[in-house]
Amino acid sequence: MGGKRSPRNRTVTLSDEERRLYRERLARLTGPVELAAVVNRTLCQDALEALDYLPSQSVDLVFADPPYNLSRSFGDSKFTGLSLDEYEEWLETWLVKVARILKPTGSLYVCSDWRSSAAVHRATERLFIVRNRITWEREKGRGARRNWKNCAEDIWFCTVSDEYTFNVEAVKLKRRVLAPYVGDDGRPRDWSEGVDGRFRLTYPSNVWTDLTVPFWSMPENTVHPTQKPEKLLAKVILASSNVGDVVLDPFLGSGTTSVVAKKLGRRYIGIEVDEFYCCIAEKRLEMAESDRGIQGYVGGVFWERNTFAVQRKVASTGRRRQPTLFQV
Repeated sequence: MGGKRSPRNRTVTLSDEERRLYRERLARLTGPVELAAVVNRTLCQDALEALDYLPSQSVDLVFADPPYNLSRSFGDSKFTGLSLDEYEEWLETWLVKVARILKPTGSLYVCSDWRSSAAVHRATERLFIVRNRITWEREKGRGARRNWKNCAEDIWFCTVSDEYTFNVEAVKLKRRVLAPYVGDDGRPRDWSEGVDGRFRLTYPSNVWTDLTVPFWSMPENTVHPTQKPEKLLAKVILASSNVGDVVLDPFLGSGTTSVVAKKLGRRYIGIEVDEFYCCIAEKRLEMAESDRGIQGYVGGVFWERNTFAVQRKVASTGRRRQPTLFQV
């Protein structure tokens, strides 16, 4: 038996009763369906099967975090490592289905580690226009005595055509100004100062160092071993979709893509083969009804990791309360 859970441990868990409840909300497709039948739903089945039944050119954005080319287990599912060529062939089995489902203006993001990144690049460029490779820092990870510490992963950004959504103003990063520059008139150049310090808004790059991998004291944390941060998904969804668009994740895991899509006013479709993780996703979606917050995204701006933002609340009287600082 496990020890007593710390009061600060906010990891999302399931009771037996909750699992029975959320299981009833899951869907499984047995034939072609209209979009209305699957939007804002979690499909509990293999992605290769479910993708065949989704309507063509119906999805605006796909975020895919497939099993990396490693031998490991995910709940009741197992993935066995393949040769790089074999992994590339496996990627194509579902990428070709995604290509059918995406709108002509749609975008695709595919996650990978360094070992499988080349295979993802080759597989995606045969079906899509590859726009960029994002590398994001995972600040977790074990040190290595005879190698460089592995603390980064890749995300390949692709589009169906040259006409696609990219809302650059929505994904600027607020950075601290350590060496503020002022002009001859004494005025700040490209930065401003407020009660929360000196900051500048910068254009997003393809190197992301402002993300925190979910851990036990964060309300988004689950027991899924490869869970992506909600902040990461917020960047992707805000940049490459608009309010009301449909976001699909064929390897949903514990539900992060669907949860963030909901918080940001998008519609979602999540596919996950493991029932336990599907139920975790449904619980998180329910939690999002009352809490739309995304750690590190405050006031419509992405903040650097481990900085402080100002939170201004309005009291029930309509009067503005004193601003308070809190960590993001």
